[in-house]
Amino acid sequence: MRVVSWNIHWGCGKDGRIRIHAIIDVLRRLNPDVVCLQEVAANHSELDGGATANQFKQLGGAFGGYHMMEHAPSELYKNNSPRLFGNLILSKYRISQVHRHLLPWPADPGNPAGMPRGLMETVIDAPSGKLRLMTTHLEYYSPLQRMAQVRRIRELHMEASSRARIFQPDPNLDAPYQLGFRPASAILCGDFNFAPDAEDYAALLAPMEGGAPVFQDAWRVAHGTVARAPTTGLHGYPWPERPECYDYFFVTEDLAPRVATVDVQSETAASDHQPIVLDLN
Repeated sequence: MRVVSWNIHWGCGKDGRIRIHAIIDVLRRLNPDVVCLQEVAANHSELDGGATANQFKQLGGAFGGYHMMEHAPSELYKNNSPRLFGNLILSKYRISQVHRHLLPWPADPGNPAGMPRGLMETVIDAPSGKLRLMTTHLEYYSPLQRMAQVRRIRELHMEASSRARIFQPDPNLDAPYQLGFRPASAILCGDFNFAPDAEDYAALLAPMEGGAPVFQDAWRVAHGTVARAPTTGLHGYPWPERPECYDYFFVTEDLAPRVATVDVQSETAASDHQPIVLDLN
């Protein structure tokens, strides 16, 4: 099973031009089973390059054999037309559930701006069985908000894990109660906007309450102490100041033995982030 996670920067290259076809070309070459994208836009003409198209529909149409789920926690309106900004999941495998979670956005006097952030959680019928696949894009400017978002993701994971231990599908229940099994086994990926030595990173990987399986950094599982490949700061983009890693795959401890490899695809300049690829046995 191959999963790709990528903050596509609404397809805007360093020259300020939008080339969604370049994003699509890279994804097709990587040939993933599941795609998790962040910073997908629709009707956002004020963004660099003029992101007027509905990129959710463009990307979904380009991968017609995939199931598509979208979550735009930033949804604004101009002339009764929605301007969307958020996350997209494409999956070759059946998606049996989707849960769209808004993450905390506490007031921060030191950083009064920002935008709503979310976590999209799906249950995928993978070849090895059901698992939860989650993608997110955390706050960049406010450490206070980002830590609150990390804590909420942990709460949601512990909630799902607790339910997994006690829930059994019952065909006698009314249809809305038959969502089905929501497993504790999970993959969490996206743009977390923290470095590997950050407090937020350590908080995400800390022991869980109630016996929930802890998250492990899939890069460390696959590569040990090998220096981490940067996911930003390449190809002459003005941000950030130096190459850094902000994009990750985290897997629950039960999935760690199945991690075959995690790689950063450093060649493309289609976004200010690089795609990262997780292969599971």
